[in-house]
Amino acid sequence: MSALSTDALDLQQDFFALFGLPRDFALDVDRLDQAYRDRQAQVHPDRHAHRSDAEKRVSMQWATQVNEAYRTLRKPLLRARYLLELEGVDVAAENNTAMAPEFLMEQMEWREAVEEAREGGDMADLEHLHQRLAQHAREVNASLAAQLAAATADHEAASDTVRRLMFIEKLQEEIDGAIEALEG
Repeated sequence: MSALSTDALDLQQDFFALFGLPRDFALDVDRLDQAYRDRQAQVHPDRHAHRSDAEKRVSMQWATQVNEAYRTLRKPLLRARYLLELEGVDVAAENNTAMAPEFLMEQMEWREAVEEAREGGDMADLEHLHQRLAQHAREVNASLAAQLAAATADHEAASDTVRRLMFIEKLQEEIDGAIEALEG
């Protein structure tokens, strides 16, 4: 099974290496997409249906690994968490909810604005909040990219920023849910 030999692919390699990409937060998404398609074509189980059961299992393992790697690297928040994990930094998102008071106040203001727009059935206001929050997320992602830049990496600050982005993503989901509820 030369296409899946352990010489060509290594289940222990990091996701960036799997796709032949530099280990960097600032990722060329088009290059990732192409690398994913190339790897998927190489390891997809349908391509190996005629092989032995053991080789089919290896193919399935690889297809699973390729899919997980792609999902992780495709989303900036997951990519940042993964990069920090590779550096041995635990974001501790589950038990570290300590945030700067300014950030918490900002989150409360966002949530109040969303709730007011939801209760008032104001679709235009919700869409405006959605756009503003998306812009804010882009700005925070830019900060995260700078914090994760290899030469000047600040893992502690990046870990804090990842937790902030998790709050922002959850708020974005709330806005999306409110919009869907009004549309439905």
